[in-house]
Amino acid sequence: MKIGIAGVGHLGKIHLKLALASDRFDVVGFFDADAKNAAQVEKDFGVSRYDNFESLVDAVDVIDIVTPTPFHAKIAAIAIQKNKHVFIEKPVTQTVAEAKMLMELLVHHPVKLQVGHVERFNPAYLAVKEHKVSPLFIEAHRLAMYNPRGTDVSVVHDLMIHDLDILLDLVDSEVKEVHANGVSIVSPTPDICNARIVFENGCVANVTASRISMKNMRKVRLFQNDAYLSIDFLDKSVEIIQLYDKKPANPDHAMSLDTKTGKKWLTMEMPEVKSVNSILMELETFAEAIQKDTQVDVDLVAGMKALVLAEKISKQIKQQRN
Repeated sequence: MKIGIAGVGHLGKIHLKLALASDRFDVVGFFDADAKNAAQVEKDFGVSRYDNFESLVDAVDVIDIVTPTPFHAKIAAIAIQKNKHVFIEKPVTQTVAEAKMLMELLVHHPVKLQVGHVERFNPAYLAVKEHKVSPLFIEAHRLAMYNPRGTDVSVVHDLMIHDLDILLDLVDSEVKEVHANGVSIVSPTPDICNARIVFENGCVANVTASRISMKNMRKVRLFQNDAYLSIDFLDKSVEIIQLYDKKPANPDHAMSLDTKTGKKWLTMEMPEVKSVNSILMELETFAEAIQKDTQVDVDLVAGMKALVLAEKISKQIKQQRN
């Protein structure tokens, strides 16, 4: 399929490089509003540069939108109306209203649209999804050292939205209530935020995101009746502590516990985490969904749900600050 990249900043260059390496795509060209950067990318990658994104959209089957968030909706809308398939980086749009507008367009133009919530393809997360997951409490930390790139949106839409999407994928329930607070330190928008999210089924999630940390961290811990699961998205590792009522088949790797309800057995497992390139995987599964006419892995509905939750959190922060 002929693909074009809209936006070749830091992440856009990665998308461009991977699309060039994939046998599923024929990279036609790219568009970038920064003339200096575009000229350098054209030189470094040997890929044609388009003067405007509309002409790029006309030349391709698929448009990969990796521009700053404020431009997502405009480019996606043009592509959809021209019956082009769209891959769009998270957050899907700047506002929920824009996402709804794209949803309406998809009714009349049945093309594929996938949102780039890349952590869905993190090998550590893929390993956990093979197990039965029914969390009652979730603790998530996503901390990053300061980088001016990405500060066009708040830390909620920049970093926390990764974990919001993961929560919504893991918890089979609607959100009941949200409590949040945040602080702006070096940016006009919040740089650090904590949110407490309560679901209708009783699950509670405590989520923290910061882009002014002294170290990087991307961890999600899941607590449920019979297990504790820890996912390290950065190190790509998983730990699972499982509680059994009966002695496991391999007792050498189990510890017995005497409880008020009888003897229990505790095991610790570190599942194998396969080595995959998450961005390449999300792009190639998107291509496969187009070719086979199947459901994409992260559709517009999922992208919009994460955005709706992010907006609720942002609204709570504004109320707290006022």
